[in-house]
Amino acid sequence: MTQQGKTVAVVGGGYGGAALVKALDEHADVVLIEPKDAFVHAAGSLRALTQPEEWAERMFYPYDGFLKRGKHLREYASGVDDKGVVLASGERVEADYIVLATGTGYPYPAKTRTDSTEEALAHFKETHAELAGAARVLIAGAGPVGLELAGEIKAVWPEKQITIVDPAEELMPGYEAALRTELHAQLEKLGIEVRLGVTLDDEPAVEPGRAGAVAVTAENEPIEADIWFRAFGMTTNSGYLKDGIAPLNRRGQLPVTPKLNVEGHEHVYAIGDLTDMNEEKRASAAGQHAAVVAANILAQINGEAPEQEYQPSPVRVAIVPLGPEFGVGQMPSEDGPVQLPIESVIEWKGRDLMTGYFDAAFRLAPAQ
Repeated sequence: MTQQGKTVAVVGGGYGGAALVKALDEHADVVLIEPKDAFVHAAGSLRALTQPEEWAERMFYPYDGFLKRGKHLREYASGVDDKGVVLASGERVEADYIVLATGTGYPYPAKTRTDSTEEALAHFKETHAELAGAARVLIAGAGPVGLELAGEIKAVWPEKQITIVDPAEELMPGYEAALRTELHAQLEKLGIEVRLGVTLDDEPAVEPGRAGAVAVTAENEPIEADIWFRAFGMTTNSGYLKDGIAPLNRRGQLPVTPKLNVEGHEHVYAIGDLTDMNEEKRASAAGQHAAVVAANILAQINGEAPEQEYQPSPVRVAIVPLGPEFGVGQMPSEDGPVQLPIESVIEWKGRDLMTGYFDAAFRLAPAQ
C-alpha cells in the first residue's frame, strides 16, 4: 500500500541506503540524498582495478531510474534534525522519517574517490596501467582489504612480488585460529609475503597507486617496491552530524537503539557503518539493518508501533576472497563459529563478488 504524503529522506546510497530506498519506494515518498550518480558495489573495486575491462563497469548501478516513485538528489547533507535534512546547497528537505546511511570512507582503490562513474572508471584504468608495469608491490595493511588486493593482483599477475606489512601481531585477530592457519597457508601458496608486527618508519614519498621508486624502512629493515597501496584508514562519514542530532562516539559513529533509531529520536534512524553497533562493518550487516528499519518505518506509517529489532551476530563473520580461486571465511552456526571451505568462499563471493545478487536485488543492468 502506498502512503501518499509521508516522506522518507535517506541520506546515503550505499549498501544499506540503496536497499532501504528500494524497499520503501512503493510505500512512501522517498528522497535519496546521495552525491554519486550510481550505487557503487565497492566489494568489486579491487577486481575492477586488476581487471578493469571485464569488471569495472559491473560495479556501478545508475541511480537514474533506480526508483519508480521516489527521487534522487545529487547533494551532500550538511545538517540533520528531527524534521528534515539541510543540504550543502543550502536547501532543505522536509521529511516525516529520516534514515542516515552515509557509511564510511576508505582509501582508494577500496572505495572510489569521485562521485562520477565516468571519472571512477578512468581512475581504475589509469591505476591498472601503473600497476601492470610494476614488478614489486607493497601493501600497507593486512586487514581484509589488503589481503583481498594482494589476492586479486596475484590472480592476474602471479609473477609479481607482493609484500604486505602490518603492525598487528597476527592476521585477522579475533577470528578462529583455524581460519588464520588456513589464511597463512593460502598466502604462502600464492607467494605473498606478509610481515606482521611491522610498522613503516615513514610513508613512501610516492603517491599510493602511482608507479615509482618506493624505498622505505620498516623497523629499520629496507623495503623496495615499484608501487604501493594504502589498505588502512577507514573513516566514518559523519562530519555533517558533529553539531547535530546526537553525540558521536570517538569513531564518529551514531548511538542507536536495538530498533536502529538514533537515540532519543523516534523518527530518525541510522544504519550501516555509521552506527555504533558492536559488529564488523559489512555490506551484509547494512542490508540487514535496512530490512529492520524498513519494517519499522512501515509500521509507523500505518499507525502501528515499530517492533523489529536488530541483533548483531554473536560470532565474527567474514568472507575474504583472495582472487576468484582462493579465500577464507567464517560464519555463525548453532555450535559457534564455523570455518567455510574454500569452495563456499569461491561460490558465495570469490567467483563473481556477489554481482549476481546485486543485479537481482536492484533489478538493473550495470552501467554500460
